Amino acid sequence: MSSIPDTSIAATADVDPRALVGERTRVWHLAQVREFAQVGVDCNIGRGAYVGPGVQIGDNCKLQNHALVYEPARLADGVFIGPAAVLTNDEFPRAVNPDGSLKSGDDWQAVGVIIEQGASIGARAVCIAPVRIGAWALVAAGAVVTKDVPAHALMVGVPARRIGWVGRAGRPLERDGDEWVCGTTGERYREENGALLPTG
Repeated sequence: MSSIPDTSIAATADVDPRALVGERTRVWHLAQVREFAQVGVDCNIGRGAYVGPGVQIGDNCKLQNHALVYEPARLADGVFIGPAAVLTNDEFPRAVNPDGSLKSGDDWQAVGVIIEQGASIGARAVCIAPVRIGAWALVAAGAVVTKDVPAHALMVGVPARRIGWVGRAGRPLERDGDEWVCGTTGERYREENGALLPTG
């Protein structure tokens, strides 16, 4: 069990002693948090989830069961990673070099996925590094993200494409004249040059 105040780390989880885990964070059965990873306060690391070496995870984040977050990913506060979603880190994956020799850690350069505040990655979605997912964006289940995603974008498909906008509540926004409105919060936005901006 963890000695960090109010944390809960399952006896069957593997948390490296060099990792930093914030207060009130829960790490569940068979999850692995590697060396020098940083996990913020009030996070939930689900069963069988993987957090790679040096990964940075903000406060109030949720990694659902079997989510794979490979280094050097960076997640801002309030990010949701759905079950079995994958954040990759190798642009040109190969097990061997051209001469057939096994690749080592010195034979490739890790690249990361950056996810901004409040964004959500759906179940079994894949984010192909290097990409940046904008704040409050929503990547649908099973989507494959191959390029940067603007804030508030609703992304679906393979490869992922934007089909709409979502508000901070995660609900699709509805058009109201020249603006977009969230039926849950009443927040209003305007679309400008392919980006969504709050009004007022």
